[in-house]
Amino acid sequence: MSFRRGVVRQSKFRHVFAQAWKTEHCIDDVRVSRVTWDTSLCAVNPKFIAVIIEAGGGGAFLVVPIGKSGRIDQSCPTVCGHAAPVLDIQWSPHDDNVIASASEDCTVKVWQIPDGGLTSPMTEAIVTLEGHSKRVGILAWHPSALNILLTAGCDNVICVWNLGTGELVYQLADAHPDLIYSVSWNKDGSIICTVCKDKALRVIDPRRGTILKVKEKVHDGTRPMRAVFLSDGKILTTGFSRMSERQLALWDTKDLSEPMAVQEMDTSNGVLLPFYDPDTNMVYLCGKGDCTIRYFEVTDESPYVHFLSLYSSKEPQRGAGFLSKRGVDVNKCEIARFYKLHERKVEPISMTVPRKSDLFQGDLYPDTAGSEPALLADEWIAGQDAPPLLVSLSGGYNAPPSKHRDTIRSKPQLVSQDSGAGAAPPSAPTSTTTSAAKETEEEGPQLRVATKDTDGNAERPKREEDLLNELLAEMKALRAVVLAQSQRIELLERQLARIEDGDV
Repeated sequence: MSFRRGVVRQSKFRHVFAQAWKTEHCIDDVRVSRVTWDTSLCAVNPKFIAVIIEAGGGGAFLVVPIGKSGRIDQSCPTVCGHAAPVLDIQWSPHDDNVIASASEDCTVKVWQIPDGGLTSPMTEAIVTLEGHSKRVGILAWHPSALNILLTAGCDNVICVWNLGTGELVYQLADAHPDLIYSVSWNKDGSIICTVCKDKALRVIDPRRGTILKVKEKVHDGTRPMRAVFLSDGKILTTGFSRMSERQLALWDTKDLSEPMAVQEMDTSNGVLLPFYDPDTNMVYLCGKGDCTIRYFEVTDESPYVHFLSLYSSKEPQRGAGFLSKRGVDVNKCEIARFYKLHERKVEPISMTVPRKSDLFQGDLYPDTAGSEPALLADEWIAGQDAPPLLVSLSGGYNAPPSKHRDTIRSKPQLVSQDSGAGAAPPSAPTSTTTSAAKETEEEGPQLRVATKDTDGNAERPKREEDLLNELLAEMKALRAVVLAQSQRIELLERQLARIEDGDV
C-alpha cells in the first residue's frame, strides 16, 4: 500500500490502538436503516446515541442514553415524526439535547430530547424547516454560532437557517449544477467547502452567496466524494481514481491547482466517510461496508498525511458515529470513540494512546470546543466570525448550565421562497425580521420581569440594579445588531440599484 513509509516518524499518536468494547457493553437488536444514501446513519454526543432505523410507513431514529447497553426492546420509543425515511441526523454542538434530522419527505426537523431519553414516541418537532423541493440528505450545524443550521438537498440547493426564528436566512440555488455530496464548515464558520457530482471542490461564502474557489476534478472517479475542512484551513477529500481506487487527498485553499498529497488505498466500492479531530489533527476513514477503520495524522511536514494504523474486525460496518472530544474518557487516555453500526448491533470502539502514568495527559488533550456558543445567530448573520470557545478536559468535562436553552422557536414563520432566487435577495428582509423578532422576544419579557420585581421588591435595590444593568447590556447588543443589519441593507440596496442601472 502506498501510504506505508519506511522511515519511522516521531509522533505521540504513532502507537494509537483501537479496541472494541466487550459484548455486554454493546447495544443489541437495533434495526439499522437500509437506506441507500451514503451517510453515517449514527450521531453521538456526551449524552445520547442516535441511530437511524428501519420504520414502516415513515422515517424514524432511535435515541438512547450513551450509557445504555444490552438489548433494545421492539417497543422502545423512537423519534418518528417524518413521513419518509430519515437520511441524516446531527446533534447540535451547543445543546446536547437538541438534534436535527433530514428526510426524504423534503423537510428538516429539530427535536428537543428530554434528559434521560424518550419515555414515549416523539412525533412533534420543536421546529420544522420547509425550504427544499426534493429530499434533504445533508445537515451541518455552524461550529460557533448558536442555532445556525445548514441543509443541502437533492434539489442542488443549500439553505442556511436561523432556528431562533425558524427563518431561512441564506439560500444558494445556483452554486451547484448537480447533486451535492458533502458540505463542511471551516473552523470559525465563515466559509464552507462542498463537493458535488460534477467532481468539483468549491469554497463558498454562504453569507454573500459567492463561490471563492473552484477545483475541477478533485478525484477522477464517478463514485461519491467527501470533503472536510481542517483547523488550519486546508481541505481533506476522499474519492475514487479513474481505476476505481479509493483515494485521500489534501488541498491548500490558497492554491488548489495541485493537491499537497494524494494517497491511494484499495479498490473497494464503499464510500470513505472522513471523521476529523481538530485537537489531535487526526483523520479517521470509515468505509461503508468495510471491516476496517484507517487513521491518519495530518502535519505540516511532507508527505503531510501520515498513515498511523488501522482497526480491523470480522464484520463490515453499516455506518459509524463519532463521539465529540467532550465525551471521551481522559482517565484512560482515550482520544476518540466510534460507535460502529452492524446489521443489528451498535458496538463502541475506543482509540487509545498507551501511557503508564495515571495523571491527566495534557499533551493528548489540548483545550477543546465546549458547548457554549461564541456568537449568537444574529451576530453571525450581521457578519461577525469567531472560532469555538474552548474548555479544558482536565478532570473530565462537565457541561455548565446553558444560558441559551429554549432559544429555538417552536412555531417558525417561514419566509416564502423562490427556488430560483440567489443568496442575496432572501437575506435582506429575513435578517431584518430576525433582529426585529429577537428584539421583541428578548426585550419584551425582560422589561416585564423588571417591572414586576421593582413593584414587589422595592426593599432590594441591588437586585433592581442588576436587572437594569442586564437590560442595558442586552439593549446595547441589540443596537449593535440593528446597526449592522442597517449597513447590510444599505449595501444590498446599492447592489440592487447597480443591477437595475445595468452596471453589473
